[in-house]
Amino acid sequence: MAFLDRVKDLGIPLSMGCNVVEYDEYAPSIKLENGEVHHADVIIAADGKITIPLSSHTLLTALSGIKSLARELVLGFQDKPKSSGYACFRAYFKGVHLKEDPVCREFVDHDCVNIWIGNDVHLVQNTMNDGEEFNWILTHKDTEDIKESWFQPGDMNAVRELVTDLDPRIAAAVRKTKECLDWKICYRDPIPTWVSRSHKVALLGDCCHPHLPTSAQGASQATESAAVLALCLKLAGKDNVPLATRVYEKLRFSRTRKSQMNGEDIRDRWHNALKNLDEGAEIDPEEVKMRNRWLYPFDAEADTMMRWQEVSLVVSKELESGDITDLFTPLPEGVQS
Repeated sequence: MAFLDRVKDLGIPLSMGCNVVEYDEYAPSIKLENGEVHHADVIIAADGKITIPLSSHTLLTALSGIKSLARELVLGFQDKPKSSGYACFRAYFKGVHLKEDPVCREFVDHDCVNIWIGNDVHLVQNTMNDGEEFNWILTHKDTEDIKESWFQPGDMNAVRELVTDLDPRIAAAVRKTKECLDWKICYRDPIPTWVSRSHKVALLGDCCHPHLPTSAQGASQATESAAVLALCLKLAGKDNVPLATRVYEKLRFSRTRKSQMNGEDIRDRWHNALKNLDEGAEIDPEEVKMRNRWLYPFDAEADTMMRWQEVSLVVSKELESGDITDLFTPLPEGVQS
């Protein structure tokens, strides 16, 4: 609501349900499914399915995520998802009926977040609005063929098998769940650029830095990236969009990459924490901490102001020469980092 209120205060038109079917990066413009064509100074591709024409920079935000046409436009090819070897069963429902069960009642009598870890599995549960909103996400090993979908129905019998050895309290809540979704967790390799050849289409959020659920940073990093891009556009000025977009990607890449890798590290430590207990080993509390405290004191706008002069000088030289340095060089096929 804070975001929507601010959009309204600025007088920015917000168009819902407008599916982008075509980009012209040199105009630049987007074509909607209904045939409408919208022109702008810069196009930003984010995550979702909305277009937002902005007035200050004549900006179009086409929200479309990792499956977007804009991502393919920027890359010059359609990159395929890679299986992470994991999937998530996830459910969201009104949990007030759980109050009738003394075993799991405690999870719906107040707002809370809880995490359980097991062998090659972990479960995150949270409750809001006195049980009116209840959800759980169960991450587990998965070897099925990749089907990258957010809406694939899950097998509740398989879910109940996975929670057999978990805390009986959360297992009871899961068993009372009527249905869930099966979400395959797929990797996307870091990409060499977030900006099109014309420098006028820029990717943002899941389009360019998708995070694992264990990162708990997808929306946060997208918001930071948006703040940085907005400030870069302001600092560069309306007539220098290429400088703004190219500085933006250079400012953001290393931080978002570190945040992505942090999610992999957390998952791996959680899923292996119990494996040596049968040999008499004890769990080191430090080994199950999220280790992401470094993320929180960061001020994206202050960092942009501090680094703008240095990075914009580098980018100006690259734009003048036409030789733009890649953000990331993919490893050869079959080679792992």
